Amino acid sequence: MKPDRPLIASVLFLAAGLGVIIGYCHGSTNFTASYPFAGSILHIDMNTTGPGVLGGLLCTAVGVVLLVWAFIAAIVSQIGRWMSSEDDRPTERLLE
Repeated sequence: MKPDRPLIASVLFLAAGLGVIIGYCHGSTNFTASYPFAGSILHIDMNTTGPGVLGGLLCTAVGVVLLVWAFIAAIVSQIGRWMSSEDDRPTERLLE
């Protein structure tokens, strides 16, 4: 099982979902830096309306599912390589 295709698809779906959510977003951002740094504040207020709500959320959810699938596929692939012995692998011809 190769994890490369689900990983590429998950990145594309996550980027599309977050892009749609942020594209339809209207809100405000406030950043206050102060000394001491414990008094610094970052406030993000996002409101998304229209097709960005359902479409962006659906694309993001599909991307997360594909990312989990790619992670599990990578683990299974590494365990499969670890469990296979050296005798099962094809031998390479040596050039003389």
